[in-house]
Amino acid sequence: MDPSERDWKLLRKLAPVALERFCERVLTEAARIANAPSQTSHVRYLELYRFLQAQDRDLASAFDDRRRSTALVKLAWICSLGLLTEEEYGGFSEEARDAVSILAPKGSRRRVS
Repeated sequence: MDPSERDWKLLRKLAPVALERFCERVLTEAARIANAPSQTSHVRYLELYRFLQAQDRDLASAFDDRRRSTALVKLAWICSLGLLTEEEYGGFSEEARDAVSILAPKGSRRRVS
């Protein structure tokens, strides 16, 4: 199911904002991992490597290959990662929000505070 024109335009507008939030979150956590004083450099490197691999998968799922035909799946991923505010999410149609509730994993529909 393709989103409405209005939902598609809103997603195109909000995706760069959500991407910036995602990257900021990842960089903050990466700095915490890299600077953990109780770990050896090698342990921190391995933890950081695994963390970045997982984050790269999430980034790809939410933001790569963004087309109208994949928009609702991308929106569900963005929502499951907690990258939209309640106000931003509320701008989408009821149909789009219903699709997100079906597509996003249970319990993962977090919002940015």
